[in-house]
Amino acid sequence: MKIGWIGLGNMGVPMASNLLQAGYELYVWNRTPEKTAVLCENRAKRADSLEQLVETCDVLFTMVSDDAAVKEIYTGTDGILASSAVRGKLAVDMSTISPDTSRTIAEQAKQAGLRFLDAPVSGSVGPAREATLVIMVGGEQTDYEEAKPMLDKLGKIALHMGPNGAGTSAKLAINLLLGITVQGVSETLLFARSLGIGTEQMLQIISESAVGTPLIRGKAASILADDYPAAFALKHMTKDLRLAREAGVSTPLAESAAATYRHALEEGLGDLDLMAILRHLDSSK
Repeated sequence: MKIGWIGLGNMGVPMASNLLQAGYELYVWNRTPEKTAVLCENRAKRADSLEQLVETCDVLFTMVSDDAAVKEIYTGTDGILASSAVRGKLAVDMSTISPDTSRTIAEQAKQAGLRFLDAPVSGSVGPAREATLVIMVGGEQTDYEEAKPMLDKLGKIALHMGPNGAGTSAKLAINLLLGITVQGVSETLLFARSLGIGTEQMLQIISESAVGTPLIRGKAASILADDYPAAFALKHMTKDLRLAREAGVSTPLAESAAATYRHALEEGLGDLDLMAILRHLDSSK
């Protein structure tokens, strides 16, 4: 089986690498061709165009930044669906986009004879590298079963959530919790600091308590150093919270988180890790 991979950002490179390590024959394409070099040095083959990738490969994976990028790749003038070679093949979109966009592309793909799964992931660069992502899949059961051996090389679990759009819906829900959790931890640390409790002490208390999570423990060093290299960029969390609102969430915590991240983005923190919300809240006091 020949696999085509489209999108070689912070997540795409380690995920595609795991398929290579699993022994799959991998072809890669990226809007910025230079980003294919690291994988091509490790046995991947570079396609010169999307059309060539579609013609060559049996399964197509896409992992790009947002709705606009996904639409361009699938439905653009030179996109995947423009090729007559798509008929009978399987596409797996692992991007975080709106459920409406997933359903629309799935319908257009069906008309072109291409089977389509939305399969976004929960987890950042570390889990992508370690193949411990949580993968949420929307689409036909039989297509999910065909894709699952490949998905099992990318994550620790791949769950079939229902029809097209169900995977992206589940992803927005879990990222809503992620955004609220990171804001909650940040507010807790700032509150403790205002009462004279050191950040390192408070992090230890949180980690050992019932609300301690791998997320908090994993961010501790970054928090203490006030240094936030992006594992999951704040701009992407801002986008995901916006998509959740557009999908219908309007609860108090969701509204608060969406506004907070939006303000942090406007402050210029978008390219930092989402944990930089702590820096924004601290500067806003």
